[in-house]
Amino acid sequence: MREYHWVSSDSHIHNGPERWGDRVPKKFRDRLPKRIELPGGGEAMQDEDGNVTYGGTGHFMGHTPEEFDPTKLYYEKEAGYGLPEQRLKDMDADPGVDAEILFSFTPSAFGLRGRDDKEQAVAVLHAYNGYLAEEFCAVDPDRLLGIGVLPDLGVEEDIAEMTHCATLGLRGVQLARYPSGLSYPTPEDDRFWAAALDLDMPLTIHTSMNVRRAGRGEYMIKYPKEPEGYDRPPIDLVQRITQYMHGHCGGLEIAQMILTGLFDRFPKLKIFWAENNVGWVPLYLEQMDINYERNRFWAERQLGLKPLARPASEYVREHVYWGFFDDPVGMRLRHEIGVDHIMWGGDFPHEPSAWPNSVQYMAAQLADVPEDEQRKMMCENTVKFFHLDR
Repeated sequence: MREYHWVSSDSHIHNGPERWGDRVPKKFRDRLPKRIELPGGGEAMQDEDGNVTYGGTGHFMGHTPEEFDPTKLYYEKEAGYGLPEQRLKDMDADPGVDAEILFSFTPSAFGLRGRDDKEQAVAVLHAYNGYLAEEFCAVDPDRLLGIGVLPDLGVEEDIAEMTHCATLGLRGVQLARYPSGLSYPTPEDDRFWAAALDLDMPLTIHTSMNVRRAGRGEYMIKYPKEPEGYDRPPIDLVQRITQYMHGHCGGLEIAQMILTGLFDRFPKLKIFWAENNVGWVPLYLEQMDINYERNRFWAERQLGLKPLARPASEYVREHVYWGFFDDPVGMRLRHEIGVDHIMWGGDFPHEPSAWPNSVQYMAAQLADVPEDEQRKMMCENTVKFFHLDR
């Protein structure tokens, strides 16, 4: 078993279908995105409908801030892209970082914009997860720690792919929506949460789920009852208790989960929200409790909401883990959050990364933090959450 000193809980892998497309069933291969050259320079991915995805700040590393161009991306030349051997060289160029938890790209990069074809989405992600485990991470499975991608189009599909990821030895799975495919939790999701606990599979959400703010005609959770005799009023309790941090880095879906009793039904469930920064969390916890207590009684009468067994913030402190990358305020407030629930992530090769000086950069930021707390946030919490010590 490898001894770890610094582990990034949040880094990224960028490999297009030219690497793993041969694993996809033949009937779907022509529907995968194709790499194209842009007229003004740079490369992009184009899906079967002609939609083009290019640029951004995901290829920031390897460029100086002065010369970086977010519109020009050359896949084979960028730091953090390419083959696993190159990725290990990139890691070695950042002395002290022993390993990386690797998140993958968004569904549109798989050619799954909208995910209208469930069969295609399931087949493509199944193929990609196989490539990630058996070809990419297999080059050095102690350092390249892959997170599987779930289709989030139905509970059965998510359980099946999570089981596949566990069999492959991937270090966790990533949810982009609730397992049912909806933007709010439903009772059928419970089969997924139970399966995750049975498999002992770490669950992650990168920044936040793809959920959206409810309008007057839609709630963020399905309440036991609704007011009668008029259209839905703007009294959604999820919105009320997250209004100061609404939708910020998981704040919204955490409130959804708490108010629907998820952590009461599954007291051993833990979820990691990656790449958030944490300086905002103490305010979120404080306002969550204040707004719940002020609004719970009408919600119980009007919406049939079951009272929480304990303050909402206590569920967060027990069941939620947070990722950070550059957060002096969060480090000063770390005890308001819980040092055991905070994990550093380098975010390589994206713009927030301090590569190739991650250790020196964070050492300066953590200069006033005791060494035992530094070890927890920079390594031990990640090792424990993702079972790297097994």
